[in-house]
Amino acid sequence: MKFGRYLSVIVTPFYEDNSINYDEAIRLGKTMVDNGVEGLIIAATGGESATMKLEERIELTKVMKNAFNGQVPIIVGTGTNNTEDSKRITKLIEEAGADGILLVSPYYNKPSQEGIYLHFKAIADSTKLPVFLYNVPGRTGINLSPETIVRLAEVPNIVGMKDASGNIDQLTKLLRAVPKDFHVYTGDDNLAIPALSIGVYGLISVAAQVAGKEIKEMLDAYWSKDIEKAAKLHQYLFPLLDVLFIESNPVPTKVALNLMGFKVGNVRLPLTMPSKKHTEEIAKVLRELNYMEEINISDNLWV
Repeated sequence: MKFGRYLSVIVTPFYEDNSINYDEAIRLGKTMVDNGVEGLIIAATGGESATMKLEERIELTKVMKNAFNGQVPIIVGTGTNNTEDSKRITKLIEEAGADGILLVSPYYNKPSQEGIYLHFKAIADSTKLPVFLYNVPGRTGINLSPETIVRLAEVPNIVGMKDASGNIDQLTKLLRAVPKDFHVYTGDDNLAIPALSIGVYGLISVAAQVAGKEIKEMLDAYWSKDIEKAAKLHQYLFPLLDVLFIESNPVPTKVALNLMGFKVGNVRLPLTMPSKKHTEEIAKVLRELNYMEEINISDNLWV
């Protein structure tokens, strides 16, 4: 399956009892696809993968795969800091019908670059699925170096990566070294235009869940060489891109989606909903950018 240039993570909606609201996941996903998103990444950081049970991850894969029926690829987060567990989860997700997997760098253990290489290679060798690496040192505590990524790009089914390092210099070094058919995406919405300008293949967005249509318009403007329009859209969206990271992802995104009428519920512990002040800031930005008609904040959207 072809993977597009505009992908997005998607939150995992919950009912009040913290069980998964699969119907709302489909509803949100279909809205995103209607707005131009070309692929959905489920059970990743923004989907609260850290607190999802394995059976939930498998069921969500089946539900989303069935709902979209090949319309867009369904990519599933299967990476952990345990290589054998990651291989086992990946195999089950492959059997559940996923189109690709996203592997986050092994967190907490603080392995060497050789350990990271062997970890990713072992998982990739255990599956036939296309593999995307995910470098997010701010959450994992380790950085996936350009040199290690170049080595991993030689593994046949490791086809690309999501870079959320926020380091343009490192990203440039990487782009100079990897093969052209290895697709590097930025995972930082606020760096989409700068990252595209140095050669990244596309964007794996968070904000697409809220402003999917406008982000698609911004990307299309850039790709059609209308840089002035792309810049104006980036500037217009910047308050949203900023406020969606006022607390740990996906907390602000879930607040925003609830305010917009989606029933995505709260977050699972140890995450909590934001402070009342931060919730009000999110609502203010949504109102100013016309993503909600009036500010009406229920008590369950803040702590």
